[in-house]
Formats: sequence, C-alpha cells, structure tokens
Amino acid sequence: MNKLMLTGLISLAICGSTQAQTFKAGEPLGTINEAGVATPMSSNVKVYGSFRTAESCTFDPERNLILAMNNGISPTLEENDGYVSLINPDGSVHTSKWIGATRDGLMLNQPLGSAINNGVLYAVDLDSVRMFDLATGEPMGSVEVEGANLLNGIGVAPDGTVYASNTRAPERIYKITPSGQTSIFAEGAPLAAPNGVAVDNQGNIVVVNVGDNAVVTFSPSGEVIKTEHAAEGGNDGVVIMADDTKYVSSVRFGSVSRIRPGQAAEVIATGIPSAASMCYDSVQNQLVIPMNSNNALAFIPLD
Repeated sequence: MNKLMLTGLISLAICGSTQAQTFKAGEPLGTINEAGVATPMSSNVKVYGSFRTAESCTFDPERNLILAMNNGISPTLEENDGYVSLINPDGSVHTSKWIGATRDGLMLNQPLGSAINNGVLYAVDLDSVRMFDLATGEPMGSVEVEGANLLNGIGVAPDGTVYASNTRAPERIYKITPSGQTSIFAEGAPLAAPNGVAVDNQGNIVVVNVGDNAVVTFSPSGEVIKTEHAAEGGNDGVVIMADDTKYVSSVRFGSVSRIRPGQAAEVIATGIPSAASMCYDSVQNQLVIPMNSNNALAFIPLD
C-alpha cells in the first residue's frame, strides 16, 4: 500500500528528482512578437479547441475556469502525453496545455475522471490517482491502486477520501484514504461497468454504470441505500446539485437525464456524441460535457 498524504504536503520527489527536473505549467495563449516581447492574445480574438480525446472536466469557481482532461494518444502508442487544458466558460481557450506544457517532473498517461477538493485537482490515470496543486498545476504525488486496470470515475469526500471506479473486470469501486491506504469499497452487482462517481451532499457515494441505467447510492460503509435510474443506459458522468437533483450523461446514447429527488428521470438534452464525464459550472449555471474523441466540449445552460 502507498503511504502518501493526499494534501498539499506531499513531496514532489515521488514524481522524480526535483533537483534534476523543474515542473512548469503552461501559460495563457500568446506569442513572442518580433521585438522579442511576450504578448498575450488580444481580447478581440477567441480560440476554440485544444483537445485530444477530452474525457472529463471539473470547474474551478475561484478562477471561473473549466479544467478539461485530455488523454492524448493511446498510452500503448505514446506514454505520458496526457494533459489538462484551461477553458473559459464560453468554451474559448484560456491555456491550451496548462498541465502538460512540459513533461519535466510530470507523469500523466491517460487522465480520465477528475475532481477538485480543498485546493487539489485529482485525476485517475489508468491504475493510479494523481494529485496536482489547483493554483499552480504542480504535481503533488500519486497513489498506485493495486488491482486496478482502468480507473475511470472519481469522487472526493470533503475529508479527502477518494472513491474511484474500475470499469473493466474486476468491476469495483476503490477507496483511497487521505493517508494513501487503498481498499475495495464495492465489487460486483449492482455495479455493471461502473463509471461516473460523485459524493452527494450527505456524504454518500453515487455511482453510474455503463452496463445499465442504474444510479446507485452507497453509504460510506458500502451499503446500497438507494437505486435510481437514468432515462438511458451507457452512462458516464454524474453531477449532484445542492438540492440533490442529479444529472447523468450517457456516453453510449448521447442523452442527459435529470433525476429530481423522488421523481422519475427526464431527458433534458439528446444527440450529444460520446457524452462523457461532465461537470457543473456553478457561476454560469451550466453543464459542461466533454465529448471524448470528438475533441470538443458541449454546454447546456440550466434553468
């Protein structure tokens, strides 16, 4: 078991020798002009894109920016080329490669699910959970999860406890404590290719499946306490609002379901190709949905 603190106190030495390597985050879009002066992009220009297989996003309300996880090329072809983009709330690009501008001191192969908690960006990466300083992008350590082969979704409790789904067999939810201890939180039915994970307002763990349309709520002790259903199966993303309304995105069928407490699911959007692990932009009141190999983000304003 790894013994790494999941707070900002982890030594950067676990990502490589900090004496030999210096991590550098990417800068907002700009150029060096003919006079050799660094020049930011003028305000009358907007750029869209910068994605390479965008799988998940999370929202930083302090900076009013969307953090988009990019897989890069398949790790069987190119290792350690995942990156994180900073995106403005209108979908235009702030920083094309924020984490991943250089590879010095950085290991990020294929980031899938992501979450923010207490100034830390968490990302699942194949068989590991990686942490980054939310303000600087600097790596803060990682925990390798023994037995995992495709960590996919991630939810983080207020105390820093991580819950991560393993979508391939063995179909599991792993629990990683703030001290880095890993354990199996849930395994087998009702999990059916578990994907998206979120922690609700009561501290319960909510999981959506790719294999069916179940939206399963576990207590912190691992007991199933509620099962709801999205309008369609093949689900990836789950967002939980302050009033306990859930939004669920179907990566297979392209719909977004809204599940109000005690009510049946209703479809609020359709036809979104590869609607992956979405996030909620609490400032603009909108859902943001990465579209995987379509290399794009979809935006859904909420009422």
